[in-house]
Amino acid sequence: MNADKLRVDPDVQGFVRDIVQAGKPVGVICHGPWTLIDAEVAEGRTLTSYPSIWTDLRNAGATVVDEEVVTDRGLVSSRRPADLPAFCAKIVEEFAEGRHPVA
Repeated sequence: MNADKLRVDPDVQGFVRDIVQAGKPVGVICHGPWTLIDAEVAEGRTLTSYPSIWTDLRNAGATVVDEEVVTDRGLVSSRRPADLPAFCAKIVEEFAEGRHPVA
């Protein structure tokens, strides 16, 4: 299933919201942050994504940066497949750390 279909699924939104609110690590790459927007957990976070959705993230209240990997309280985000080496290393580190502060 692609990110555009995932983001509008209420079950997916609830699952993502619950995981983030529990302080568990979450990784998103490319268009994956769309799901964070629709799960209403992007506001107040610093994220990156594929450039075409930067405006969506800003409109959802997120701070957007153009970096290969960004971490904000357990949320790990990257822009594109070329960023996968940095993304994979960081998400493994975040999982090893366990729960993160929610606020």
